[in-house]
Amino acid sequence: MSTPDAVVVGSGPNGLAAALTLARAGLAVELYEGAATPGGGLRTEELTLPGFHHDVCSTVQSLAPLAPFLVELDLKRLGVELCTPEVAFAHPISGDRAAIVVRAVQQTAAGLGHDGARYTHLFEPLVEHAESIVPTVLAPLRAPPRHAIDMGRFALAGLPSVAHLARRFSTEDAKGLLAGVGAHAMMPLDAPLTAAFGIFLTIAAHAGGWPVVRGGSARLVDALVGELTRTGTAIHTGRWVKNLAELPAARAILFDTSAETLVSVAGQRLPARYRRAVERFQHGPGICKLDWALSGPVPWASAACLKAGTIHLGGSFDEVATSESEVAAGHHPDRPFCLVVQAGVADPTRAPDGRQTLWGYCHVPRGSTIDMTARIEAQIERFAPGFKDLVLARSTTTAAQSQAHNPNYVGGDISGGLGTLRQTIFRPTMRWNPYKTGAPGLYLCSSSTPPGGGVHGMCGVGAARAVLADFKRGLRP
Repeated sequence: MSTPDAVVVGSGPNGLAAALTLARAGLAVELYEGAATPGGGLRTEELTLPGFHHDVCSTVQSLAPLAPFLVELDLKRLGVELCTPEVAFAHPISGDRAAIVVRAVQQTAAGLGHDGARYTHLFEPLVEHAESIVPTVLAPLRAPPRHAIDMGRFALAGLPSVAHLARRFSTEDAKGLLAGVGAHAMMPLDAPLTAAFGIFLTIAAHAGGWPVVRGGSARLVDALVGELTRTGTAIHTGRWVKNLAELPAARAILFDTSAETLVSVAGQRLPARYRRAVERFQHGPGICKLDWALSGPVPWASAACLKAGTIHLGGSFDEVATSESEVAAGHHPDRPFCLVVQAGVADPTRAPDGRQTLWGYCHVPRGSTIDMTARIEAQIERFAPGFKDLVLARSTTTAAQSQAHNPNYVGGDISGGLGTLRQTIFRPTMRWNPYKTGAPGLYLCSSSTPPGGGVHGMCGVGAARAVLADFKRGLRP
């Protein structure tokens, strides 16, 4: 066998994107994955009962219609069908009252009463320029933004906290929407930059609809693996890499792993300064995740929630803010903020006829071993009375178990690192090129590099471009 030009360790969406980018540039690539199948967080399994197909981690592919790497792939050509719900996300406030986000900004604003005009004023210009804003936010390399006015508008609204942004609005509906989508940042709602997370995801909801993949997220991995196979890339599964000596000699080795795993495997090959910086890298909270097999649709009190792919549960802005602050302080909230996905609303193939799968999690302190099943189900029952009567089977994964299943999720942190302002720009260390480690030929391409967590592949694309630039300059391996 010929010696590969590049080796990629880890086959999550970023590892697959890195491998495919390099292979399409004409390099000989080999990919190593510790699990029995490729995919990282993109896996679909029968976690509860036969015939019920659950996504092990990522299920809503909010960036699939917008991320440059995935758009250029042309997923439809590869057999990937994106199924878009009528309502991107909903946020029950109390009883049968819920605020919702649909594709049309004006239609969403119409449901927010007195805050409709404020919502339109904030989001309409951003959504109109989503095709320039989204690629710029996800851009993997340092360069001045080509669309300075659009990005200036986004930055002006996004740099403060969600709590600061919510002061623009007066209704509980609008404030609740912002709290739920802003809580995806997995930080207290008064933390800087949390508004950017919420605004960016809301732009994606209006521009792309927050779809799910028909048949499960693993179908997206199948498509990427198929493309890699066509390039002649060798994929080795069931091969946990513990030492660089276990890999073939190559000019470049890229790690789609946590920064800690990179240090563990590469050891003294990495500069001491880089190793010390990784020790200071902050991870975010973990998650306790549940998957349910249900005998029928969730009986939401709000009719709008019946059409929503994603539901943010937590009640008012203050309730969500309290929950996220408690997690940041190391506590397990009695009423946790919960993110719930009913993929069957858009993709009925996930369960037998008339039945449904449900996916949900709440935030918990990093490394938690606490089973939050009762608290999560109580929050669902709060807004969907009778829910528990539909449960045929459930599967619970604590934060600690999440890391045991996927070592990239350090302490159950599914985002690859806390999304502070510094760690959004410089992750995992303070380097101009975040994919390079200071050790010739060693690169990091996981969500612990910019632009961070999410199924978009752009961390892998950024690292692959760094490799290609180094090869062009003739740097030694």
